[in-house]
Parts: sequence; structure tokens; C-alpha cells
Amino acid sequence: MTEHLKISIANGVMEICWNRPEKKNALTNDMYRGAAEALERASADRSIRCVVLTSEGDSFTAGNDLAVFAGAATGGEAPQGNRFIEAIARFDKPLVAGVRGVAVGVGTTMLLHCDLVYVATDAKLTTPFVGLALVPEASSSLLLPQRVGHAQAFAMFALGEVISGTKAHELGIANAALPAGEVIAAARAGAAEVAKRPLSALMATKKLMRDQVAMLAAIKAEGAVFAAQLQTPEAAEAFAAFRERRPADFSKF
Repeated sequence: MTEHLKISIANGVMEICWNRPEKKNALTNDMYRGAAEALERASADRSIRCVVLTSEGDSFTAGNDLAVFAGAATGGEAPQGNRFIEAIARFDKPLVAGVRGVAVGVGTTMLLHCDLVYVATDAKLTTPFVGLALVPEASSSLLLPQRVGHAQAFAMFALGEVISGTKAHELGIANAALPAGEVIAAARAGAAEVAKRPLSALMATKKLMRDQVAMLAAIKAEGAVFAAQLQTPEAAEAFAAFRERRPADFSKF
């Protein structure tokens, strides 16, 4: 288990906490693996009735560590987020999130798989995939338009439009928008309350509400295109611009 992930269990609730605050909880391959393993364990353990996602520091997660993507674009280890993405899509028990600060890329798309979401009013949710010459993941190409409509989803994907926690609540991505200092407590309280409910009924209700086959098919399709896009000249330019701290120039492609 990586030091950048904290796992705790109490009163039937597992908490998965992103713990890399000095990097705004940008997700490494080890963090993805650890979180996937935790979800798989929680699914198999009948004593765990609910999982809550939280974070240390002032940010939920800045999304994928772009250094991993940049390395993959030049022949290094590929991002290992797919196991986590599939685990969160397959997860059959209630999933709760407490979101403060930035939630970038998968930091936002993972919320579409959560059953209760509490956000800070001043949180900043963004899915800037196209700006990195990439495509949406985590079945968000299916789930985000369903949740917020095509026009809003396209603006978030293609333009990298940032929405506040307050707007996320208005759009139905979150259950409540609260002052940042109250978010984690609200998420834990929500998880504790859900954990008191009959587990079989919770799991059956969640299964009825979600088209898991469609989500997994979307994840597979997105993954193939995402991997192909990582090898494009546009992606190489995007990550070179990131390393060199300059705007990317896609006009030559």
C-alpha cells in the first residue's frame, strides 16, 4: 500500500483517503492500485456496508499525475487507472464522496459513480481531457451527458469549463454544497447513516438504478481511444507544453 493513500474501517464504513496533499492529491499508479484493491476488498467483505472517498489537504484530487502521462507518451509505464475505474463502476455497495478544492479529470468523473456526493461551495470541478489531446474516461462520456445534458457536458469536456461546487449541486452531480470545513464531516455522517440501512436492499436498489453493462462497455470503448490518443503528436505537444510550462500549440496538426 502506498503512503499516499490512507485506508480505515470503522462501524461498517471504509474510508479511502487520497493522501498526497503536497501535489494536490494527483493520482499515481500506486494510488490507483491501492484504491482498486480497497474497493475490491470492501465489495467482498460483508462487514463493510459503505465506502467513503475523502482527501487530505485543500484539494480532492488534481486528477492523474501528468508526469505519468508524459512518461507514457515517451515510452514509459502507462497510466494504471483502468483497474480503479472498473472497480468503481462495478462496486455494488453505497459509495459516498466528500469533495473540497479541485477535482480534476477523474477527480470529477469518479463522482458520477458515487451514490452520495457532498462538495464545498467553492470546489472546482473540471474535465479538461480534450485540452490534453485525450478523451473522457470512467464511462463519463455516457454518464455526464445523462446527468447534466449534452451541452453542459460538451463544454466541460471540450472547453475544460470549470464548475463550482454550488453549480455541481444545481446540476445534480452533488447532493449538497457546503462550506469547505463541513464537507468531510457531512460525507462521513452520510456514510454512517447509509450503513445503518439493510445492506441487501441498498445493494439491490443500487443495482436497479445503474446499467453496469453499459458503463463497462463505455469504459472499454473510452480506454481504447484514450490509449490511442496518448500516442498522437497532439498528446506529445500537450505534455511537452506541460513540462515546459507554456501553452500548447495544436495549430500545426
